[in-house]
Amino acid sequence: MVKKSSSPLAKAIDRYLMYLGSELGKSPLTVESYTRQLNDFLRATNAKSPAGINRRVIQEYKQYLHSYIDDRKKPLKVRTKNYRLTVLRTFLRYLLQEEELDVYPPDRITRLKEEQRRVKILHTEEIHRLLSAPDSTTKNGKRDQAILGLFFSTGMRVSELRSLNCRDLNFQTQEISVRGKRGKIRVVFLSDNAVKSLQSYLDMRDDKLIPLFIRHLSQAHMTAPPGEEYRLSRIGIYNIVKKYALQAGLVTSPSPHTLRHSFATDLLSNGADLRAVQEMLGHKDLSTTQIYTHVTNPQLKEIHRKFHGKR
Repeated sequence: MVKKSSSPLAKAIDRYLMYLGSELGKSPLTVESYTRQLNDFLRATNAKSPAGINRRVIQEYKQYLHSYIDDRKKPLKVRTKNYRLTVLRTFLRYLLQEEELDVYPPDRITRLKEEQRRVKILHTEEIHRLLSAPDSTTKNGKRDQAILGLFFSTGMRVSELRSLNCRDLNFQTQEISVRGKRGKIRVVFLSDNAVKSLQSYLDMRDDKLIPLFIRHLSQAHMTAPPGEEYRLSRIGIYNIVKKYALQAGLVTSPSPHTLRHSFATDLLSNGADLRAVQEMLGHKDLSTTQIYTHVTNPQLKEIHRKFHGKR
């Protein structure tokens, strides 16, 4: 949990972190992230109790964020600063609503203005090159091709794909039930190519381990289920995408999230409804999905030019 555990503020943060997991069902990754940010807030300010968080402390923390330099010798992005301020706001809201404490009003912590987010995507030809890059005659190649194809077919997040088990696949309906953020379950759909790659990968597996995507494929058959220690890590999956992007000669250096973006923009570019894409991505708010409309806006402009004002 948090450091400075003797202070009333640190103890309140400990209670909040417990609340996140036990009451709200937040994932361990989310709790870990909130722990880091609130630890940082403790280090950056002199506040010792919830009541000690006032306007001056908030200003002090914002100044700290503005002057912060990360390990790569770069300042924090505005989006990152806003995320940290949001964590602090949600903590204060917990104290106000759940513990009924008289604390600094969360809504008075203003977020910084940031430019509209633009996402990096791969175009059709680049997607084809990436999906074709793995050598499907090898075990690792079959696995990696299945991973890349599943990313583009479903738009899943890395954490969602990593957590999949073999039994989660339904080839008959070509669907997978995925547990996303906030524990929300949604259904994602498999393309014919994704089904083909997954079946080829699973047919090659000679083990009985539960995780869908595993490492050390040649050794897995010697291990009894469940085999959780063989599950690919987030960084392992990230490196797989980077490896084949390099092999495919993609200068944009895509990440797994680039494939998620490409999935969404491909749907929208081909006429999918924005709310349908929101549902497939598992976005809580439609405004999050709207970051992809910069791709379709040029198409809308062309439609307007072609069909409007002809009379």
